[in-house]
Amino acid sequence: MTVSRRASRPVRVADQVIGGDAPILVQSMTNTDTEDAKATADQVAALARAGSEIVRITVNTIEAGRQVPEIRKRLDAMGVKVPLVGDFHFNGHKILAQAPDCAVVLDKYRINPGNVGHGTKRDEQFSSMIEKAIEHNKPVRIGVNWGSLDPELLARLMDENGKLARPLEADAVMREALVVSALESAAQAVKWGLPADRIILSCKVSAVQDLIKVYRDLGARCDYALHLGLTEAGMGSKGIVASTAAMGVLLQEGIGDTIRVSLTPEPNGDRTKEVIVAQEILQTMGLRSFTPMVTACPGCGRTTSTYFQELAERIQSYLRNQMPVWKAQHPGVEDLHVAVMGCVVNGPGESKLADIGISLPGSGEKPVAPVYVDGEKTVTLKGDRIAEEFQAIVEEYVRTRYAAGAQAQSKPRKKTIAIQAVDS
Repeated sequence: MTVSRRASRPVRVADQVIGGDAPILVQSMTNTDTEDAKATADQVAALARAGSEIVRITVNTIEAGRQVPEIRKRLDAMGVKVPLVGDFHFNGHKILAQAPDCAVVLDKYRINPGNVGHGTKRDEQFSSMIEKAIEHNKPVRIGVNWGSLDPELLARLMDENGKLARPLEADAVMREALVVSALESAAQAVKWGLPADRIILSCKVSAVQDLIKVYRDLGARCDYALHLGLTEAGMGSKGIVASTAAMGVLLQEGIGDTIRVSLTPEPNGDRTKEVIVAQEILQTMGLRSFTPMVTACPGCGRTTSTYFQELAERIQSYLRNQMPVWKAQHPGVEDLHVAVMGCVVNGPGESKLADIGISLPGSGEKPVAPVYVDGEKTVTLKGDRIAEEFQAIVEEYVRTRYAAGAQAQSKPRKKTIAIQAVDS
């Protein structure tokens, strides 16, 4: 089934396009001290190589702003062309004015209307940042956040709600305040001269149902491109599940033009995990393809050996590690799927339906592994080198099936590799 995307106004960010008919992009954000140009550039490069198509960096001090050109210089020297977004809070107007090269080098500004200032200072400071965006032809994400909502706006809406014959619940007013903050701020930016096709909106909250309600409302009330993400999603499986639950619903409804999975990393954890999770959300929903996917069964009493688990992990790591090379040499290989099944119950059938299938025997089964290529049995593997031999078959299949022009000449098939479990 094809998901119908919400119509949104396309926005160009460096060599990327957000919104319109463009693919939904994966974003991420560094957690380094931006004043440390080397550490920040290294992490941006790692995120980009993992698949982040836009990377946001904190720009919280004048010195951080002054280091942005050095960060860009280091990235260019590494051959990393990923667009950089500057994340501004509280003092962005000062940084953009006092670190002018930062304003030039950044590819996009993120401005939170809840903390650009209060009272008369708010419009003055917000307008100065919009003026810099106009001067340097930069797009702006107006990013509202539940945890830093403009208190004056919220108080206004609460007062208006209190006068209604049937007032709304407080959380409904909060959600309305998020949407109004984004839309009013965008309208003000347009009034000051920022073209509407340089504006992206986001309204982030940390609760799944609230995010769904807010973005449904926001998407229905504007045609701006939308950045989607559950803020402060949490650590580990909780963060992954919450982000997937919220964004999966919205993406299925065609809402969202860029996404970020905001995972709290474990101490000294790998920041790139959030990129992989975002890619997997899009790919498992059939919205993008990034790398051959591995579908694995959970195992049961028929698969008492860990061999199939080890083979699945080995193949998955191998496929992802090969992608930087394969992406250039074998276009289309990112659509390949790997299925790791548990036993004879589903293994042979899955293998025959696959591009390549290997049906490894489970507990008590004959210790041989028939291999199927495009639905036809081609060889039976056995012995201690089944994994190495199967990997060689995969390599040969990729070279021949995804050689330039090869796909156009071959009959269409579901691109899957099936691996059936073994008990050794």
